[in-house]
Amino acid sequence: MTTPAAVHRAIEGLQRLAELFAERRRELAREAGLSEGEWRLLEEIAGERFMPSLFARRRAVSPAAVSQTLRALKQRGQIRAAIAEGDARQRAYRLTPAGRRALARLRESRARAIAAIWEPLPAGEIERFGRFAAELAGRLEAYAGRDAPGLSPGARGPRAAPARAAATRARRARRGVRR
Repeated sequence: MTTPAAVHRAIEGLQRLAELFAERRRELAREAGLSEGEWRLLEEIAGERFMPSLFARRRAVSPAAVSQTLRALKQRGQIRAAIAEGDARQRAYRLTPAGRRALARLRESRARAIAAIWEPLPAGEIERFGRFAAELAGRLEAYAGRDAPGLSPGARGPRAAPARAAATRARRARRGVRR
């Protein structure tokens, strides 16, 4: 059985890691002359089928904030926007050479950090940590009321059951299903 003191030490370690990761991410962005939000947008635009509204929803930020960041990147010449082919209501965003260079600098800095910090660690420890982190993330999501594999409904926490029941009622109401 895990002791409460051990759990609290683990939580403190996780909080410290989260803070260090966040600070390092801010440093990487600053080194490339970007904010974290701009970095995220450049990464997303570099992929296929970027849609500002979906990006805003996934990141839980306002569409206005995404638009403002897009304008800043466009003004600095790191992205360009054009009418999307096939749907004149949509804009297609692309990285410019300056945007690709900024993203390349970020990726190079990140790769150097990974090589210095993570690669010297034993492979088995990294794999074990990865599995543990995925399980812990799943448990946190389940406790917050989201479905996650491997956690029984009773283990999801005291607020999860009412939230799930309310969501089920709402879905049934939308479909016109009565109980």
